[in-house]
Amino acid sequence: MKAYFFKRIIAMIITLWLIITGTFFLMHSVPGSPFNEERTTNEAIQKNLESYYQLDKPLIVQYGNYLKALVKLDLGPSIKKSSQTVNDMLGRGFPVSFELGMYTLIVALISGLILGVVAALRHNGIIDYLAMSIAVLGISIPNFVMATVLIQQLAVNLPIFPVATWSSPKHMVLPILALATGPMAIIARLTRTSMLEVLTQDYIKTAKAKGLSPVKIVFKHALRNALLPVVTVLGSLAASILTGTFVIEKIFAIPGMGKYFVDSINNRDYPVIMGTTVFYSAILIFMLLLVDIAYGVLDPRIKLHKKEAK
Repeated sequence: MKAYFFKRIIAMIITLWLIITGTFFLMHSVPGSPFNEERTTNEAIQKNLESYYQLDKPLIVQYGNYLKALVKLDLGPSIKKSSQTVNDMLGRGFPVSFELGMYTLIVALISGLILGVVAALRHNGIIDYLAMSIAVLGISIPNFVMATVLIQQLAVNLPIFPVATWSSPKHMVLPILALATGPMAIIARLTRTSMLEVLTQDYIKTAKAKGLSPVKIVFKHALRNALLPVVTVLGSLAASILTGTFVIEKIFAIPGMGKYFVDSINNRDYPVIMGTTVFYSAILIFMLLLVDIAYGVLDPRIKLHKKEAK
């Protein structure tokens, strides 16, 4: 167990370092500087600003300085918002993004499991076709298109929900629905396919022969094993949800990290781009580790480490 976690932690550190290195050099390979758009900035002031933010140093020196600061968990100051540090922006924006992402994942997981189980139990019936049609639509429509449709129908034509900000539960409904449709569809299709396979297994037939109730058979025996493929994709789904929040937050004017990240790309705010990338990458890599652990808990046949053959 300890050896497994040690290897995974080393792999996580290497992966994160590769992401940091790739992002840093790709970002700086784009011609120009963050101050080129400032028409009122003369050449002397621009040079002073570049010197202050160490942008005049060789790239390898900038890279080394960034890694040294990163070890101290210092993500640096924002170039465009000089009064704020990236750490401050993360502390202010990430809780909102995390709340949006967690609610979205919960809604997608619950609704996807319900659709998948019902479709499997009513295989080749009207409910099955209806549930899978909903799933196909969810996979086919991008979340930003879904957001536009929801705003038009439920905020403009039928003014049920407010469009922007993040100040009440009513403000959360539309962005959560826009983000949850895609993951919900994937979970529903995986659950249906897995449930259909599990329901044909011998232990399910044995449970039926013993006279167990259909509810107990489905939830105690079938669903537990049918969840394995769903757990496998939870890490990638969480990644897609967290990265999807960037666009959705911009559309709905939600004060999360997505807004800061999009603005930082437009403004070429290097520290914010790097800080957001590093922070989210670390979270997603850690979530993949949790998925591996959950997979082993759900299926006792899967071990976190291999025992040496005697």
